[in-house]
Amino acid sequence: MRYLLIILTASVVFLSGCSSSRKAAKKLNEEANIHVPAKNNTTTRVVNTHNVAPDDVVDFAETLKGIKYKYGSVKKENGFDCSGYITYVFNHFDIKVPRQSVDFTNTGVPVPLLSCKRGDLILFTGSDTTGWIVGHMGIILENKKGKVKFIHSSSGHNIGVIVSDLTGYYAIRFVKVVRVFN
Repeated sequence: MRYLLIILTASVVFLSGCSSSRKAAKKLNEEANIHVPAKNNTTTRVVNTHNVAPDDVVDFAETLKGIKYKYGSVKKENGFDCSGYITYVFNHFDIKVPRQSVDFTNTGVPVPLLSCKRGDLILFTGSDTTGWIVGHMGIILENKKGKVKFIHSSSGHNIGVIVSDLTGYYAIRFVKVVRVFN
């Protein structure tokens, strides 16, 4: 799999000289553990999960499929934005998490994409992929030999809470996976 990522990275760099493609290639390198982790002097925020099982959180998260998208909302009856959805799900279990997706940048423990598990959080850029600033997120549902599915509240065409594969549009925007459960 590592060699596949290296070949994919080389292809992205070769086929396009734009800065966003170079940044995408850099991220793929980091996931393949080819690049030394970025220097980071910030403190990692720990989430107290109160011995709640990741499966319980994910099972509850899945009951919310179909709830519409609503920017800035954490209320089920109004709809959710992506971080509002995460906040609602975790607060259901009295687990306090940051309210904005960008605040998850230094929350939890980063894990390689290929090692992600059910209940891990997956972070993406917002619609602007040039800065690698977290602007979207979801919860990992499964990782079957590198084929990752996650649940999130998608703003596209006001879709709402859906399950997506980590391919195409989301693969390009992928930033990292963080683990908040022990």
